[in-house]
Amino acid sequence: MSAQAKDRPEGLSAYIAVTAAYWAFMLTDGALRMLVLLHFHTLGFSPIQLAYLFVLYEIAGMVTNLSAGWLAARFGLTSTLYAGLGIQVVALLALAQLNPGWAVTLSVAYVMVVQGASGVAKDLAKMSSKSAVKLLAPKEDGGLFRWVAVLTGSKNAVKGLGFLLGAALLATMGFVWATLVMAAVLAVILVTIVVTMPSGLPKGRKGAKFSEVFSKSANVNWLSAARVFLFGARDVWFVVGIPIYFYAVLSDGSEEQNRAAFFMIGTFMAVWIILYGIVQANAPRVLRAKDRSESALIGAAKAWAWGLFLVPFALSAAALASPEPQPWLTVTLVAGLLLFGALFAVNSALHSYLILAFTRDERVTMDVGFYYMANAGGRLIGTVLSGLTYQVGGLALTLGTAAGMVALSALTAARLKAPDRTEAVA
Repeated sequence: MSAQAKDRPEGLSAYIAVTAAYWAFMLTDGALRMLVLLHFHTLGFSPIQLAYLFVLYEIAGMVTNLSAGWLAARFGLTSTLYAGLGIQVVALLALAQLNPGWAVTLSVAYVMVVQGASGVAKDLAKMSSKSAVKLLAPKEDGGLFRWVAVLTGSKNAVKGLGFLLGAALLATMGFVWATLVMAAVLAVILVTIVVTMPSGLPKGRKGAKFSEVFSKSANVNWLSAARVFLFGARDVWFVVGIPIYFYAVLSDGSEEQNRAAFFMIGTFMAVWIILYGIVQANAPRVLRAKDRSESALIGAAKAWAWGLFLVPFALSAAALASPEPQPWLTVTLVAGLLLFGALFAVNSALHSYLILAFTRDERVTMDVGFYYMANAGGRLIGTVLSGLTYQVGGLALTLGTAAGMVALSALTAARLKAPDRTEAVA
């Protein structure tokens, strides 16, 4: 038996522990997003003000990812994972201290700062988990694609449950108690993970330099650019536009209808994320990745991006045909966005596999951190445009902007090439 085979059970144990910690984090992350969005919408915040609440979250994600790869290389993956979970506990406790008597400007500023801390937490946990896959996954028979797809897909399914949980907690317990309960549960999970985490992850190397974060690989850089536009296209409708449209359709502003609307909006967002996660986890099977070369999967990334473009383009045209909410438009949006989710999941899974395929073990935290900085950059652009486009041009402009960003992602992905291993991962 080879040394690698003997080490595999230990690596698998570490993978399971990392995945469990990531699941726990993403459950609270999804719940917190829905709590903040719906709570502050009922307080009368405009779409642009709602978008502001998430701006620092995404900016913090960009900064964190740029430095998190170096921090993990320097201090070890478990350190950054524990830090992410701990910061999220503090952010939840801080959010519970929000005073409803504060002025709107102060409330927005306070929540932006707390959301910024949550953004730091999320990207520390994400970078740690995704990097661990590269180091722990078996390399033969498409093992890397399968393991990263399972981690990413299951994470999104759990985050979808978080959306539903957040809406349910808001409707049944109120904003303050919901955040306190989540903080307590996550704190217990953090302590459990720290106590039970097996060995199997690198401890860090003292000589790691921050300048190493910036990759010389053209593929890593072009893929990161494609990621910016892909996630910008998702968040431009996901963060503010669609939830507020559905709220307008479902509620007249009364407490009873608000409660019902919270559950229905939370349920839709949860179902969308869960189905997205399920498709993402099965992307290797959908793409027949086991039997295809890396160059063939690079070509697939381009083709699937153009397939995704058609959905928001068609939905934007439907919204133009009905400036006011109509039952047929709502049904069309639900069906169309579910299709968008399925196609988006395959695109996202391909990207997540390719970034790990393009990098090498000694650079994995650096390249993954840089890549997820681009991911956060796309989410930031999408978040700002979500509130802005919905307020300026309504649903049609929001969905049209999404279509334009998917087209840019497809054009950028077209620059990817089958790597020369002696050059592409340098």
